Amino acid sequence: MTDAAAPLAPPAAMPRRDRLRRAFFRFRQSRLSLVGAAISALVLFLALFGAALAPYPAHVAGGVDTASRFLAPSPAHPFGTNELGQDVLSLVMAGTRASVLAGFAVVVIGTIIGTLVGAVAGFAGRWIDEALMRLTDLTLTIPSLILAMAIAAALGPGFANMVIAISLSWWPGYARLVRGEVLAVREETYVTAARALGAGPSRILFRHVLPNVASPVIVKMSLDMGFAILTVAGLGFIGIGVRPPTPEWGTLLSLSRSYMPDVWWTAVAPGMAIFLAVFGFNLLGDGLRDAFDPRGRR
Repeated sequence: MTDAAAPLAPPAAMPRRDRLRRAFFRFRQSRLSLVGAAISALVLFLALFGAALAPYPAHVAGGVDTASRFLAPSPAHPFGTNELGQDVLSLVMAGTRASVLAGFAVVVIGTIIGTLVGAVAGFAGRWIDEALMRLTDLTLTIPSLILAMAIAAALGPGFANMVIAISLSWWPGYARLVRGEVLAVREETYVTAARALGAGPSRILFRHVLPNVASPVIVKMSLDMGFAILTVAGLGFIGIGVRPPTPEWGTLLSLSRSYMPDVWWTAVAPGMAIFLAVFGFNLLGDGLRDAFDPRGRR
């Protein structure tokens, strides 16, 4: 009697839970995916706690020690010091927050805008689809970095303006992806059944269609994190991103280029940080893609 009276999981929940379990199992089978997950976790950890764990917090706050200018890497300063005598390791650790949080904000905002545009276009069809997709195509014709640079230059330097500028150039890829997925999902049996039961278009779209196109969107988000961080660093490098004294990887690289190649360590540390972040998120994205869509493996 106890077993018969126990609540059963909803029929739709079991296949979804089983798919997630199988995807997690496939993800664990790939060593490169686990390496990417570990690097990404480390980058996110430093983004949250890097400034607090920096060995020289006074340097992060803008402190200057001119007596320690351009010290080579040593046990006291593993990545040396810069032209102001600041510890490069501390600046790179603290700069993780601005670079990673900006990249994360860009991906989230771009995903929200692109998902809404693609979902409405794919579900509504007709002239709405045509108008939204032509707008998307028009945006795609302009290179994203050039468009971000133009918007950032118009808005002015600063963290918020940089995020807005990159986000406005980031959404078309998600719009294209979501539209294609929605066009396939809207013809499924459960969507037809929901429509027959009297569900409105907004309920069908947000309750039945979008949850079933989330997997490819999540995979694209993980792949885009690395490229968003790289774009943030690029804007900081040319001087229209985060401005000093706030540490940021692209800004640190820009300041160090005047002292290359003699004082090489001031550029190697932020350069390696950018490389590891992009590399880690790309490995993570590849692993998630293979886990959620094993047919896509080559």
